[in-house]
Amino acid sequence: MSMGIIGAGRIAETMATTVRRMNETGDESVRLYGIASRDFNKAKEFAERHGIEKAFGSYEQMLRDPKPDLIYIATPHSHHFEHALLCLENGKHVLCEKAFTANADQAKNLIDIAEKKGLLITEAIWTRYEPSRKIIDDVIASNIVGEARMLTANLGYPIMHKERIVRPELAGGALLDVGVYALNFAVMAFGHPDEIHAVCQKSDTGVDINDSYTLVYKEKGRMAILCAGASAVSDRYGMIHCTKGFIQVENINNPQKVFVFDKKYELIKEIEVPPQLTGFEYEVAETVEAIESGKTECPSMPHKETVYMMEMMDDIRKKTGIVYPFEN
Repeated sequence: MSMGIIGAGRIAETMATTVRRMNETGDESVRLYGIASRDFNKAKEFAERHGIEKAFGSYEQMLRDPKPDLIYIATPHSHHFEHALLCLENGKHVLCEKAFTANADQAKNLIDIAEKKGLLITEAIWTRYEPSRKIIDDVIASNIVGEARMLTANLGYPIMHKERIVRPELAGGALLDVGVYALNFAVMAFGHPDEIHAVCQKSDTGVDINDSYTLVYKEKGRMAILCAGASAVSDRYGMIHCTKGFIQVENINNPQKVFVFDKKYELIKEIEVPPQLTGFEYEVAETVEAIESGKTECPSMPHKETVYMMEMMDDIRKKTGIVYPFEN
């Protein structure tokens, strides 16, 4: 399968590196064909670095080329809808970087169009596809330290210098960039909550910079308390508090190890995740397999979950008073 990339920034570099390494290890299921940027020189330099066949100075030009089957979208959140729609209109399958869109209405619209056209569209949130997801699920389900009752998780980076973070017209802020990982971590571990509470601190430009989310699960008596931020470094740990001990996940943004402690705070189990090429290879492989099987969604991140997560983030923005200019 032939892949094209829209956007030539840092996250696109990771995807290009991923596909190249997949090919180097003998996986030829997908190959990079094109890179498109509004700046042709930037696309040309990107293509040269990664051995990509074609560089394009516009997204439309690459999408009119019949060769790429699958397009990876690596542009700011504010442009995901526009660029995904452009891909679908040109008959291309879509792997769209998280957050999938700026809001749930955009997500529903894209999914409806993709399904009607028989094209696959899926959200590239790598933690949903990685082996660490099953590892964490299995540890919780094993009741090795009793029943899970509370979850805490945080993710923060000092990224206020990035234009896509501070500009509201780019759907900036902590929520769609880093909060999405904390929320997905909680939902993967505990499921859909009954109540969501949220507060945030805003920047001078009006985007959320430091966020706190509390998810309440009435039936099971569970709670998840999450923090996300764009102004400081966090430890990135996820903690699952159980009746006889606790489970610690190292780096919820890309879990590397899972530690299990008993009620005496003694380490009783340590699990390492399988070695990675970059971590993106799992979403790529599943997307390719799904397309080849004639599916319009990926099992690890089905459309209903993408829509649910966007609705959750819409609700959080409503509670914290965050509105993007293009939504008015």
